Amino acid sequence: MKATIKALGRLLIACVAALTSLGAMSQRHEAASASDGEIRIGNLTPYTGALAEFAPIGKAEAAYFEMINDRGGINGRKIRFITQDDNSDPSVALDLTKGLVEREHVQMMFNSFGTPGNLAVRTYLNERKIPQLFVASGDEQWSNPAAFPWTMGWQPSFRAEGRIYANYIQASYPNRKIVVLWQNDQFGRDVFKGFEEGLGDLKRMIIVDVAFDIADEHIETHVSILRRAGADIFVFAGVPSTASQAIRLAADSNWHPVFILANAAASIGTALSPAGVDRSQGVVSAAYLKDPSDPAWKDDPAIKEWSAFVARYYPQGNINDSSALYGYAAAETLVQVLKQCGEDLSPENVMRQAASLRDYQPSVMLPGITINTNSSDFRPIRHMRLMQFDGRTWQPIGDVLETAFSEAPKH
Repeated sequence: MKATIKALGRLLIACVAALTSLGAMSQRHEAASASDGEIRIGNLTPYTGALAEFAPIGKAEAAYFEMINDRGGINGRKIRFITQDDNSDPSVALDLTKGLVEREHVQMMFNSFGTPGNLAVRTYLNERKIPQLFVASGDEQWSNPAAFPWTMGWQPSFRAEGRIYANYIQASYPNRKIVVLWQNDQFGRDVFKGFEEGLGDLKRMIIVDVAFDIADEHIETHVSILRRAGADIFVFAGVPSTASQAIRLAADSNWHPVFILANAAASIGTALSPAGVDRSQGVVSAAYLKDPSDPAWKDDPAIKEWSAFVARYYPQGNINDSSALYGYAAAETLVQVLKQCGEDLSPENVMRQAASLRDYQPSVMLPGITINTNSSDFRPIRHMRLMQFDGRTWQPIGDVLETAFSEAPKH
């Protein structure tokens, strides 16, 4: 009995020693994070898989941070940007995020792509007080600081964007028949849901809607079904490659509805030009960033800087890729936050500074749109502008519009 007690005592002492050692290791890591000359940033991007056409976001961000390091870093510290491929798989996202936090010791996760993956890691990151900053998704879940104070979105709400298109149709094309082709994921559902909400009682004017999977090989069939419905307005919420295909199929079948594209697909370089600018003439969308392929910005200083950046730091990229420009603008926003942090890179101060942006405007953001945050509002970009493609350039429609959705996100 005494031997058993002694053995238990030795085991208890060993456990205490191990826990003390782990605590010391944790403290040493925290101290190193603030003094080892690096800012370690984690990121997940779909470099492969069905959503790989958004891979330029992560690539442009890596290039942007390389440029910042060449210029001396942030307050004397270099950025170590660790970006990994989650293939848009939430379970992979969770495993990779744990690895980035527990083995790579990243101080924050930044602009990881997509709603499912970010939802999969949100609780894990919040429990550990790791900033989950500027999520690359327009879901409203990222604006809930009361429940998830370590998670903040960046771009406008998908759902509110849908409401903008509904309001535009009611004002410009009342009582016209509508068809919708939407991507069968959280993004497509959110845009479509917001669109229906914005129409209110007039959602009866939606005579057909078709959901398609990202790898769907039957887009031609879907567009044919929508064309035969005899609608005047075609609303699309999906990726640029599918948007290009839908525009081309509609025009080639001599169907010319008012074509409304969700922002994620509205790029001259990656959607309209591949479809044919003649076929794309008249397309309507909403934006908050400049389109780098739009001739309207060819003499704009910020787009000239963007062009020089691509040539030097991202030569394998496409200068007209709006996804890459998105990554550039998001990275620019994070750099602003890190500069505001000064010498204090604690997680608490990183979130404090992210929630203290005042009229900040990334260089490639549209005029009249700025970023504003506070401790109770984690919606950095709250405005968009409607625009219409005239066959050469985007022409603005009306004034800058508020996109903030008033209903509190559920959790």
